[in-house]
Amino acid sequence: MESCVADLAVIILTYNEAQHIERAIRSVAGIAQDIVVVDSYSTDATVELARALGARVLQRPFVTQAQQFRWALANAGVDSGWIMRLDADEIIEADLAGEIAAKLPELPPEVTGIHLNRRHIFMGRWIRHGGRFPLYLLRIWRTGTAQVEDRWMDEHIVLLRGRSVTFRGTFSDCNLRDLTFFTDKHNKYATREAIEVIRRRLGGAVEEAGATLPTQTSYKRWLKEGVYSAFPFHLSSLFYFLYRYFLLRGFLDGREGLIYHFLQGYWYRFLVGAKITELERALEPIDDPEAALAELWRLTGYAPPSPAPQGAVR
Repeated sequence: MESCVADLAVIILTYNEAQHIERAIRSVAGIAQDIVVVDSYSTDATVELARALGARVLQRPFVTQAQQFRWALANAGVDSGWIMRLDADEIIEADLAGEIAAKLPELPPEVTGIHLNRRHIFMGRWIRHGGRFPLYLLRIWRTGTAQVEDRWMDEHIVLLRGRSVTFRGTFSDCNLRDLTFFTDKHNKYATREAIEVIRRRLGGAVEEAGATLPTQTSYKRWLKEGVYSAFPFHLSSLFYFLYRYFLLRGFLDGREGLIYHFLQGYWYRFLVGAKITELERALEPIDDPEAALAELWRLTGYAPPSPAPQGAVR
C-alpha cells in the first residue's frame, strides 16, 4: 500500500540476473519510493524485466562491486532520505519489509545506519551454523552519511557519522544457480581477493578515512587479516574449515551444509592462498611497486580501477 512506502531508495547491481531480478524488486516494491538498477550491460532480459517493474536502469561497465556502487551513489540522482543496498539474488522478507515501513520514519536524527540480519540459503537449505547466522550487515543508511569501502573484495558500507541500530527482521541471500556457477564465481572472487591482498602489500590499496566498521565486521576482518593470514594458507584454510564445521557446528546443516562449508570455508580459502602465492612468485623479481602493480593487472587480466568518488555522495 502507498502508506507503507518509506523515504527509501534501493540500489541493485546486476549482470545477467534475469533469474533473480523480479524477485528482488518485488520484495522491496511496497516499501521503496525509488528502485535503481545499475546494470553491467546484461545480455539477458535483466534490463527489460527491471524496467517493466518500474525500476530506473543505469548502465556502466563493471570493474568491482565497490567501484560500481560508489559510481551509483554519485550518478543515480537519488534524492530520498535513506538508501538501501540489495544484491540481485537477495530478498527482503515480509517481516523485515514491515519493520522498515513502520520504523524508518520514526528513527531519531542521530541514527544514520541500520544493520540487517542475513540468512544464507544454499541448495535450498538455510545455512544456520558455522558462523553464518546471525550475520549483521549495514545495508540501510541516511543519504550522505556513509560510503562504500574501495576494495576489490569484501567491501562494506561504513558510516561516516551518527550511530546505527539493528532491525529484527531478516533478508535472504538465495541464489538459484547451480554449483558450477558457485565455483566459477568463487574462483573469480579468489582472484580479486588475491589482488586486494597484494595491492595492500604494495601500498596500492585505498585507505578509508573517517569511517568505522561495525563491530562484528571489524572483528571478522581482524581475524582474517591479523590472525588467519599469519599462518601458511594450507594450514589456515584447513583449521578454518575445522573450526567452522565442528566448533561452530556447521555439521548441523546437513549434507548441503557439508558442501557449502567445505567449498566456501576450505576450498575457497585454499584457492585464495594459492593465487596469492602464484602472483607473489611472479612479482618477486620486480622491485618497483608501480611496475609490480602494472604486472599484477597484466597477469590477472584486470584493468586498474579509475579513481572512485570520495566521501559520501548523493
